[in-house]
Amino acid sequence: MDILLRIGDLWVRRYASPDPAALAAVAALTPATVVTGASEGLGFALARRIAREGRTIVLLARSVDVLTEAADSLRDKYPRSNVIAASLDVGEKDAPAKIDALLASHGLYLDVLVNNAGIGLGGNFTDLDQEKLDELVETNVAAVTRLTRYYLPPMRARGRGGIMNLASLAAFSPGPWQAPYFASKAYVLSLTAAIGGECAGEGVRVCAIACGPIETRIHRKMNAANTYYRALLPSSSADRMARLAWRSYRMGRRVVVPGIVNSFIAWSVRAMPFELLLPLVSFLMKPRMRRVPGAASGMRLQKLSRRLLPR
Repeated sequence: MDILLRIGDLWVRRYASPDPAALAAVAALTPATVVTGASEGLGFALARRIAREGRTIVLLARSVDVLTEAADSLRDKYPRSNVIAASLDVGEKDAPAKIDALLASHGLYLDVLVNNAGIGLGGNFTDLDQEKLDELVETNVAAVTRLTRYYLPPMRARGRGGIMNLASLAAFSPGPWQAPYFASKAYVLSLTAAIGGECAGEGVRVCAIACGPIETRIHRKMNAANTYYRALLPSSSADRMARLAWRSYRMGRRVVVPGIVNSFIAWSVRAMPFELLLPLVSFLMKPRMRRVPGAASGMRLQKLSRRLLPR
């Protein structure tokens, strides 16, 4: 694996030409990995994966209590890693300035950005609350765009660093009953892949991660727990998805669909005619009044996934 990572690093840096002034500007500072939405779920799993490498990591989230608990657990388990936590809403327009101030106060600069913060919203589009819809767009779309645009130029000047943006399997298809969420993830995937093409070979990793269902609370928040989609698709553990995502990011991949089952689903969705895809997804995503057997955990494919997916 070390050999693959070295090969990936050489490939990512094949055209790199760092600006000496940009390198000198951060010479006295410590590189840090900033993870947004890091208090729980995939964000915390990624933070744990990064902290175990002894990196300096900054955890950002809105929930103070949960974030503090997450940071304390990382400090206890990975004492070599410098763990910093701060409550911050990345949807605010001054978020980059606040992040810069936080980093400067600890003698750090942002080397790797993990845009994980996101909001789910489910239901008929015309029934959605406008304030919640605005919040979703601000967090899932505007914040990702703003932070990426702000931190990417100095990374390119230094010829190193990276940005990991969390998309979803939802990015590959329209999503009736979760239309804004699916659309936001399609935007993240498209934006990240395009930027990755622009930065190819410059030494900066730009990667979109498109995970399938993960064992988190987001499905209940989106009113998606009682759907055929949840009955058919098995959930993956956040730890496993984080391990695959981080390894793929370090290897320099641009679009990553972690897991065999998830990769097959992504391929199938892209190959399916749109006239068939849309009604199928609509049927799978529509919330049911009655409980769908196995909807809570994807029981119907759980046995298959255990055979195909190594622990």
